[in-house]
Amino acid sequence: MNYVKNQLTVMRRSLLREIEGVNPEFMDVQPAGFNNTIHWHLGHVLTAAEKFLLNSNSNLPAHYSQLFGYGSKPAEWTGDVPSVEVLKQQLQEQLVRLLEIPEESLTEKVAQPFQGMETVGEFINFVVLHETNHIGQIHAMKLFIQSTN
Repeated sequence: MNYVKNQLTVMRRSLLREIEGVNPEFMDVQPAGFNNTIHWHLGHVLTAAEKFLLNSNSNLPAHYSQLFGYGSKPAEWTGDVPSVEVLKQQLQEQLVRLLEIPEESLTEKVAQPFQGMETVGEFINFVVLHETNHIGQIHAMKLFIQSTN
């Protein structure tokens, strides 16, 4: 379990470190060739981890799935959109809840399998892979935006 907790911690700290010092104006820039913004990516990884690992214990507002779910776009946002600062705080708070997932639940079957994943442990692996992919997207976007401004 220490390995799993370490993976979750390293993943989330890497995400938060990636956005340290980024000009707040850049968070909502959608560069040509990219589907979303850094702001969207932060909400998306938060929402995905919540959905796949904490759904029955969710602390997030219900409308986050419309704002940040698969296929959503910041160009279509309406209503109450959380700020980057709010999302950063929620990402930090979520890590605490992720680290509370008990070791004995790793082999438990989930109610709704997804893409061949059936256990909590498999979903943790997916969330780590998913979030690191988005960290890479954020990194590329950040470099692109900074180089053109």
